[in-house]
Amino acid sequence: MADEIADLDFDRAHRRGYPEAVFCEGKSPEQVRVIAERVRDHAWDGPGARPVTLFTRADADRAAAVLGVLPDAFHDPDAHLLAWPAEPPEPSGELVVVACAGTSDLPVAREALHTARYLGRRAELVVDVGIAGLHRTLSRLDILRAAGAVVVVAGMDGALPGLIAGLVAAPVVAVPTSVGYGAAFGGLAPLLTMLNACAPGVGVVNIDNGYGGGHLAAQITAPRG
Repeated sequence: MADEIADLDFDRAHRRGYPEAVFCEGKSPEQVRVIAERVRDHAWDGPGARPVTLFTRADADRAAAVLGVLPDAFHDPDAHLLAWPAEPPEPSGELVVVACAGTSDLPVAREALHTARYLGRRAELVVDVGIAGLHRTLSRLDILRAAGAVVVVAGMDGALPGLIAGLVAAPVVAVPTSVGYGAAFGGLAPLLTMLNACAPGVGVVNIDNGYGGGHLAAQITAPRG
């Protein structure tokens, strides 16, 4: 049955240096279970430890399907993310800092944080530094400026990535979220703000795409040579 629903890319870690990720939303719990079984049963013959497989956008039912097959997997229900094996690789490269504008943005921010960690980076989360209280951002400048890349997760007006990009030397990965009132249009308003940031060095991923933001930051901060 697994071959009928998915052709898993087990060579991705060899080819790209980063392993497979399974997007669970839109798949039935049964399909997710079958995919988890394929991940569990695949014989890893590469050098070093088995690469981590991430399961993203996993609600309670899909997370239960994964945990039924991989009971020792890491699971953050707020981030809707699981990782197996549960232990992240030994960190290398530069620090990734994930800056979260508000508590409502935390699920996406935590998805970015875990993605960066499981792709082999040291990652730190800075919470509740939205522009409604600029002093909160300024009070965290030391850690923001220590990063090799900063992932900035924000909804509402989406102005935080441009602000932070004007304060740090590192590239900023902007992640718009669907948090906001009617005129935020489900994240379109912050997306457009981030695309129009006047500070240079801002790259933008899709709405609520914490995985994509964390992945890009991990690539930016990877060891060279």
